[in-house]
Amino acid sequence: MSAQDVPRIAVLHGPNLGMLGRRSSQHYGQFSLFELERQVHAWAAERGMRVGCFQSDHEGAFLEHVHGLSGIVDGAIVNPGAWTHYQWSIRDALEALGAPFIEVHISDVEARAALEPHRRISVVRDLALTAIWGRGLEGYRDALDVLAKELA
Repeated sequence: MSAQDVPRIAVLHGPNLGMLGRRSSQHYGQFSLFELERQVHAWAAERGMRVGCFQSDHEGAFLEHVHGLSGIVDGAIVNPGAWTHYQWSIRDALEALGAPFIEVHISDVEARAALEPHRRISVVRDLALTAIWGRGLEGYRDALDVLAKELA
């Protein structure tokens, strides 16, 4: 298989995900963003995929990065963090990406919505192939599996 045949996957992390390992372990586990991305790279390699990871707490930087991926990536895994619930500009950028993506959340946003009603809303869910939440690191592996099937 040539390098051109290897699916290229963007892994995009929104605000506060750079704080993994320092945030509530009840919701987010005890792993760091570096550990998460290292594991995603390993899982992607097992599936014959190549990943590039990006995290930003700044909406403009995130949008510019997504805009730059159009025509370059074959799919994406997106954890928009808090932007999930209100940031329509992120939705617009993902729609313009032109590649399938999976919405992923480390915590169980559905269970948390009982106490935090704003978590019931996802402005990107209807664009995503699927949404995976509450599986911690494993949610990213699940997302790679979904993309592998979609891109086959």
